Amino acid sequence: MTVHSGALRLQTPGDGEIVDITEGVVRVVAAREVDHGVVNVFAVGSTVAVTTMEYEPGGVADLRGLLERLVPADRDYEHNRRNHDTNAHAHLRAAVIGPSVSIPVIGGRLGLGTWQQIVLLDFDDRPRDRTVLVDLLC
Repeated sequence: MTVHSGALRLQTPGDGEIVDITEGVVRVVAAREVDHGVVNVFAVGSTVAVTTMEYEPGGVADLRGLLERLVPADRDYEHNRRNHDTNAHAHLRAAVIGPSVSIPVIGGRLGLGTWQQIVLLDFDDRPRDRTVLVDLLC
């Protein structure tokens, strides 16, 4: 097995920002000219996550709303009390979604559905520089 690695670097405002990173992943895969394999996309950090979704304004708003209902930002969290912090909700939301996705590469292309994009979700409560590791296994 061969592993080809790349990285995406981006700045986000935090606060639940959802960023479409599909094209960045496509560029990393295309540069390797691999016909078949699996690409793993991993967000570095404990307040950031990666998933797939239909990236359109309604879907983005609905996902943000869902996460706010599941893990409200304004609760009294133990993490915040122990660490004199304000971002416990960010850690919890990132844990619920998860830091990575794996996507098949078929015929040199990502095996995504027509309306499926790869997105980074930054839950921290401040702007951040983010790194996404992209590993292509073939």
